[in-house]
Amino acid sequence: MKPEERANLVHLRRVRDLMDREYARPLDVASMARAAFMSPAHFSRKFRSAYGETPYSYLMTRRIERAKSFLRHGMSVTDACVAVGCTSLGSFSSRFTDLVGETPSRYRARDHRELEAVPACVTRSATRPRRIPTPA
Repeated sequence: MKPEERANLVHLRRVRDLMDREYARPLDVASMARAAFMSPAHFSRKFRSAYGETPYSYLMTRRIERAKSFLRHGMSVTDACVAVGCTSLGSFSSRFTDLVGETPSRYRARDHRELEAVPACVTRSATRPRRIPTPA
């Protein structure tokens, strides 16, 4: 691996960590690209190449992951939407349904007691939203 490629990966990892930490903040591709010391287009290409999804998709997956936790603990759908940094309840619900396979309201209403005895780190991994590739 070339030194430039290694440096790019370090910058991309820094931005990915930023998204993991600051998921509720308004983050756009331009600001994330600045944090990675890249142009927005170059950043998007490199991020997708390194992590298999676009920066926005990764950020939304993190947001949905946190929203699932809030919903399991009884938070309302609207409050969960706002708490994870989404500004549109409709877009949030659509993305949630795409990633989880059920609406946020249905997910919230479901019995989650089976996860109470499982450590939080395992629950997070087991319930992480997975993007299902659409057939070509």
